Amino acid sequence: MGPPGSGKGTQAVRIAEQIAIPHISTGDILRAAVKAGTPLGQQVSAIMASGGLVGDDLITDLVRERLTAADATRGFVLDGFPRTVEQATALDGLMSGRGALVVVDIIVPEDVLLRRLAARRICGSCGVNALVEWTTTCGTCGGELVTRTDDGIGIVRERLKVYHRQTKPIVDFYSGRPTFRTIDGNQPPDQVTALMDKAICQASAVSRNGVRL
Repeated sequence: MGPPGSGKGTQAVRIAEQIAIPHISTGDILRAAVKAGTPLGQQVSAIMASGGLVGDDLITDLVRERLTAADATRGFVLDGFPRTVEQATALDGLMSGRGALVVVDIIVPEDVLLRRLAARRICGSCGVNALVEWTTTCGTCGGELVTRTDDGIGIVRERLKVYHRQTKPIVDFYSGRPTFRTIDGNQPPDQVTALMDKAICQASAVSRNGVRL
């Protein structure tokens, strides 16, 4: 978990690669389902075509479907799910028999987020996000970095307000669990990754030692 600009997407990909488990983004799931034309994908396509929002039940069904894939049997990194307490409650059910759910919340001061988002770019070739304070070219394909259309200062401030309003109930939902961790995201990406590794290892050890979740 983390607000826009916290680097959670970057960290999710890194952790997934290190542990050799899939990085599962709800945005990717939605696009893949629509492209594949599955029954759920057809529902999503119809909702999006009408300008509506994909509800908790449908998002949960899509995640459930994705978690049945063979590559997710050893574990997975979720990015963008859950976004509501209803989704979080459903995720507890999806985790039944799978082991511990580790939740990491990346904390970054708002002034830093605003600076990062003002400096954020997207690769014009492959679409990967990047921060110009850390790099000037795409680390994936070497392509040109361009400004994101949704990173204007006014839009960013509103997105942060919406994020904090929607996320506080989820943080409250998880914060009392022994597998919940917060880390300082106001550091270079490599240092944040090291903190992520430590937090996940600690939380996993707590679970293995028999703490009931």
